[in-house]
Amino acid sequence: MTLIKSISGIRGIVGGKSGEALTPIDVVKFAAAYGTWLRRSNPQNSKVIIGRDARLSGEMVSRLVAGTLQGVGLNVIDLGLSTTPTVEIAVTAEGAGGGVILTASHNPIQWNALKLLNHLGEFISEADGEEVLRIADQEDFVFVDVKKLGSYTADDSYLQKHIDHVLSLALVDKEVIANANFKIVVDAVNSTGGIVVPMLLEALGVDPKNIKKLNCEPTGNFAHNPEPLPEHLREISKELDNGSYNLGIVVDPDVDRLALICEDGTPFGEEYTLVAVADFVLKNTPGNTVSNLSSTAALRDVTVKAGASYFASAVGEVNVVNMMKANNAVIGGEGNGGVIYPESHYGRDALVGIALFLTHLAKFGKTASVMRRSYPNYYISKNKIELTADIDVDNILSRIQSRYSKQPLNTTDGVRIEFNKEWVHLRKSNTEPIIRIYSESETHTTAMNLANKIISDIKEIISEPKN
Repeated sequence: MTLIKSISGIRGIVGGKSGEALTPIDVVKFAAAYGTWLRRSNPQNSKVIIGRDARLSGEMVSRLVAGTLQGVGLNVIDLGLSTTPTVEIAVTAEGAGGGVILTASHNPIQWNALKLLNHLGEFISEADGEEVLRIADQEDFVFVDVKKLGSYTADDSYLQKHIDHVLSLALVDKEVIANANFKIVVDAVNSTGGIVVPMLLEALGVDPKNIKKLNCEPTGNFAHNPEPLPEHLREISKELDNGSYNLGIVVDPDVDRLALICEDGTPFGEEYTLVAVADFVLKNTPGNTVSNLSSTAALRDVTVKAGASYFASAVGEVNVVNMMKANNAVIGGEGNGGVIYPESHYGRDALVGIALFLTHLAKFGKTASVMRRSYPNYYISKNKIELTADIDVDNILSRIQSRYSKQPLNTTDGVRIEFNKEWVHLRKSNTEPIIRIYSESETHTTAMNLANKIISDIKEIISEPKN
């Protein structure tokens, strides 16, 4: 099964049998369900925004979604090649009732997805997502007659509008960035980041001659696995190691995750993107922070040092955002390189992260590697187990919880087990048919050992004979 339906949208491998993969039939069915929900929840607002990343199936999926939304009576504004945060910003700027982002984010080339937004440009709530799923499952939608079809408008102006918005943020200092004379390498994995990240850097005052572009042609033929993990970023790391650059910038296909590479070719660590940006924001803006249960404890340490409070949410952008709002957080996000800065908007935004980080680095006055060493040092081991139809995930989580019942446990999202300063978090992924096992310690070896112990436990439970 390569079709995953969740409260935040539908995601799957393109091609195959309807109901088992992301086929045109599934795209139309789900787009109709979302469009119907949008019309019912806000009958006075018939405007909807769509945008896509550069993956090969994007144009086909976009046409299907646009036509279907018109078919339920919505007026579509199509941003074309865009980014997730750009679509989020466009929803509020246009006063639209919602938006659809056509991207499978970090998933490989064969995947695509429909990610769903409300009128705030934020991911729809759990209750709203369940209603969309109900409408889709019951095919509870009716298309309008020909005289009531929605309109279609293409608008390619929003990448520049997004950049202008980033430059308007009070903490973004274009002058100090320009004076730093940064030399930067960009890897945009052949998607829309290849268009917008160099545009942003030039707008921030980086000399175009000082921008080295790797995989920036938005062909959709990803040059490497699009998840910005160190093992996928050897090309840019080698470029930095061999050249005289200050920083490497890596984004995923829809530009909501940001990974950084130090001047010596070593990863800054995607977990530490948020830590560094939060450190800069907290130095200038009093307030609290939020990340999810699978993110590094370094954010907590930096927050406490600043005299503020840290809060942990369930995994998922909507959960992080809800907790940020509840606790007046001035910065938050996820340890996958996702920065959420409420002064801009409540969505992960790599462009905002780049601008804040470059301002921070320019004012810091030393190298990125020195900055990285200034933060508490933790190691996270990120592992996964592929799921098959006969694996009972709920039973696995329950059994693990029982095995480690003497340890402090958090069952808000899967099971997180505390071991003094170390932890392990295991949960079923919302985006792939896998169980994720994340562990953190002050040493890489211990983090790996913790993960391997839990993986061994899981395999033992799976292999037990069924009654």
